[in-house]
Amino acid sequence: MATAIRLDLLDPQGMKMEARTPSGHAVIMDAAPDVGGTNDGPRPMELVLVALAGCTAMDVLSILRKSRQPLEGFAMEVRAERAPEHPKVYTDIDLLYIVRGNADPQAVVRAIELSATKYCSVSAMLRKTARIRYRYRIEPSRPEASPVEGEYWMEEEAPAPAGAVD
Repeated sequence: MATAIRLDLLDPQGMKMEARTPSGHAVIMDAAPDVGGTNDGPRPMELVLVALAGCTAMDVLSILRKSRQPLEGFAMEVRAERAPEHPKVYTDIDLLYIVRGNADPQAVVRAIELSATKYCSVSAMLRKTARIRYRYRIEPSRPEASPVEGEYWMEEEAPAPAGAVD
């Protein structure tokens, strides 16, 4: 299935652009002033990380809701490193899922796993150039309970066990 995006330059002297999506939404992008922009919008590579976070977050939330996990809130933090030379692709991406509520840690890990291995097309594309680390923190609603932290590794990205020899 083909996707059509319309992109128009908004400032003939600058880099500010508006993209129109098939769903009818507009996204403004711009560049930094040192490369001809006016900083009136995010950079395209920033939007790649926004797309990744949005894609996997929607998967994880949908899966947790279907499994009737008690959610009171949700957030994500994304950090990434890029290659030093052009085309400066992302090489390392760290995702932190922050689940607020009394969700079962096994359900959270399973939701992240399904997003990573089956549903999130953005992460599937980015894995071609980047190592993606999937971490989570569950912040229970009970004040006396401590947060639960962990991570999910795809098999091909899992670190070698301590003491392992190649």
